[in-house]
Amino acid sequence: MGRIFDAAAVDEIPVGSHKVVTVKGRTIGIFNIDGTFHALPNICPHQIGPLCEGKVSGTLYRDKKTWELHWTEEGQIVTCPWHGLEFRVQTGECLAYKQVKLRTYKVTPVDGRLLVEL
Repeated sequence: MGRIFDAAAVDEIPVGSHKVVTVKGRTIGIFNIDGTFHALPNICPHQIGPLCEGKVSGTLYRDKKTWELHWTEEGQIVTCPWHGLEFRVQTGECLAYKQVKLRTYKVTPVDGRLLVEL
């Protein structure tokens, strides 16, 4: 178990939004997806870009049987603003390179504050 730090107020990050904060010298992005908070490092492993400053949206999925494209995971994918790599916020998984996975941080709301475990 890591150490726990106060990162932000709950009301600073409404549903569907995110915020980049610095906690003990680490810059992380805190995301509110459907009322559940998630956190990722603000570093894209491709070229150390500011990942969490990118847009949060969904992604295209191609049905393997019909080859039809479908929009999926709306509000759950963050895209690096430098080169467009997409990451699943809840797991840190890179959509293009399955072997690449970012660290995730546990975020717990307590008394109107967001506590992050580093």
